[in-house]
Amino acid sequence: MKMNLTRRRALLVFLFPSLFGFLLFYIIPFLGCGWYSLMDRAVGGSFVGLENYANILSNDLFLMALANTAYFILLAVPVTMLLGLILAILLNQKIHGSNIFKAVFIAPMVIPTASVVLIWDILFHGQGALNALLTSLGFNVIDWLNSDKARGVMVLLYAWKNVGYCMVIFLGGLLKIPKECYEAAEMEGAGAISKLIYITIPYLSPVSFFVLVISVINSFKIFREVYLLAGPYPHESIYTMQHYMNNVFVSLDYQKLSAAAYVVALILGLLIYALFRWESKYSSFYK
Repeated sequence: MKMNLTRRRALLVFLFPSLFGFLLFYIIPFLGCGWYSLMDRAVGGSFVGLENYANILSNDLFLMALANTAYFILLAVPVTMLLGLILAILLNQKIHGSNIFKAVFIAPMVIPTASVVLIWDILFHGQGALNALLTSLGFNVIDWLNSDKARGVMVLLYAWKNVGYCMVIFLGGLLKIPKECYEAAEMEGAGAISKLIYITIPYLSPVSFFVLVISVINSFKIFREVYLLAGPYPHESIYTMQHYMNNVFVSLDYQKLSAAAYVVALILGLLIYALFRWESKYSSFYK
């Protein structure tokens, strides 16, 4: 009993710095943000209730940013996860030079943001390498970052940066699948598609859920590269919530910024909750 009490005290001592830092830098600012969202101005303001929320939810720019963000997540995340799964399955076959391929796909995760922006600017600038190639082939020049093509560039950039991470996580999940399952399926005459549907995908469901949640979170981090590539007011197809909140911050409209942050946090929280419920039901179905 005394040993258990000593261990608990030791755990509290070691956890206290992290818990204190989380409280100080996350919980308290988040609660303060909620208070600002109910005021008409940050300093010396008066209580206005949900007026700021009503204003942003009726703001066309906010609604466009919210729709673009949702569309980007629905497009980029499944594509990146699918590519990561395909690469993981291929590299799980013990092909020659697999370690080199792993390093190539993981490398974008550690490349500095400035270097990434420089490379993509060289490729997709109005007078960049890609347009030079199109011109040499007899095609017209495409304004990649100031047209509807910008969304495709954004999705490609996200996939390029994150497909290696998805691949590594899926590969770890594949290595944990018992080989006996595949051997038994082969003895029953199952083909590659059947083994994928009835063995690989069910076993990878917990890993897939983890990758899905992390991919959704990472989709909000692509703002840095897009901001440096296209500026604070890019083409409307890639004007996301991060652009909107950054521009509101620059204008020092803290109460509107706080309300927008709470709306995004609520949507993201409901999405993560729905994903957890789905994962729970899906996992219990295969138990």
